[in-house]
Amino acid sequence: MINLIGTYECKVDAKGRMLVPADLKKQLSPILQEGFVIKEGLFGSCLELHPMSEWDKVTEKLNKLSRFKRENVDFIRRFNKGVRMVDIDSAGRLLIPKDLVVFAGIKKEIVVSSAINSVEIWDKEKYETATDDASVDIGDLAEKVMGNDDGDGIS
Repeated sequence: MINLIGTYECKVDAKGRMLVPADLKKQLSPILQEGFVIKEGLFGSCLELHPMSEWDKVTEKLNKLSRFKRENVDFIRRFNKGVRMVDIDSAGRLLIPKDLVVFAGIKKEIVVSSAINSVEIWDKEKYETATDDASVDIGDLAEKVMGNDDGDGIS
């Protein structure tokens, strides 16, 4: 399992290439050769970048869904919309496919943010809007998401 740390501000060039921040590239170095999957984000106008080993875990779950249920097929179809395999080149750049640049509304300035075992790629303005939402109190959210005492030792 991989545990990524950090939030980085970067730029995307006219061809959709971003230079992977050195610290993030260092964290990814043990798995760079595996490649990555990039896709539309589920929650928000961002992109998700999954190391191939983590993507394999996601597809294992998807493969357990019955293909004889319409909602499962619809979910799989929508979940996989825009999915591409990508690599980080020898210069440390990642090419973001044009349709995904459009989906995420990426202009020039972006934020690359770790999401534990994957990475989110946001247009900088959209990231700031999503994370600065005054209607969401991080303390209340932490209590709701992490505050249940279910014996797992997390408190």
